[in-house]
Amino acid sequence: MSPFTHPDELAEALATAETALASPDASDEATRAWAWLQQQAYRDLVVNTEWRPTAKGALPPEFHTAFDLNVHAGTQLRKLTKPREELPDWRIVPAPPVDELRAHYDAAAAEFGVDWSYLAAIHFVESRMGRIRGTSTAGARGPMQFMPATWEAYGEGDIDDPRDAIRAAARYLVAHGAPGNMRRALYAYNRSELYVDAIEDHARVMREYPHYYRIYYNWRVYYITVNGDLILEEGYGVPS
Repeated sequence: MSPFTHPDELAEALATAETALASPDASDEATRAWAWLQQQAYRDLVVNTEWRPTAKGALPPEFHTAFDLNVHAGTQLRKLTKPREELPDWRIVPAPPVDELRAHYDAAAAEFGVDWSYLAAIHFVESRMGRIRGTSTAGARGPMQFMPATWEAYGEGDIDDPRDAIRAAARYLVAHGAPGNMRRALYAYNRSELYVDAIEDHARVMREYPHYYRIYYNWRVYYITVNGDLILEEGYGVPS
């Protein structure tokens, strides 16, 4: 999907997308298509700050909080991301089924006391809910991006298994202050206030707008390069 070229065009498209995505009658196919358009709009708003008043003004008021949180989260993550000269040594695969993942979040939340939305937000930011298969530049791996030593301390089972990784993330967060002090716990997970802000923003969106879980589930993998942002489609990379 190409970036928007005019604020009015973006504003109209985003307002239509937000309304369509909030409909309980939205099909999986429609949700995917509108979520892709919406994701592009929010990415463009991160870069084109002067477009934000026009876009927010076109939205129904009930979506204003989601708008603010999405723009802020995207801004913080963009600050955290260094554009790369080369493409990553990743594979992009389909995410596990949306209801299966939600069951894993809920089970870990019940077991460890960490709200499911934080686990989903971490999974979303770290690997687009399991779409990214690969090791980070720091050496972290798996859907929740654990360093090997951290996994040895907090993991059980398979670092690449979504259920095992989500449980390990919940266990790690509790060991570092969750649920009483989520900022402290999230900062321990990734020592960046920018990261903490983004996770808190996305988690809050999913709590306040329950339909947003399925929206984020459908967002695609973008990769920031020195030559611009690229979409890494499913099938990218060499099969293992």
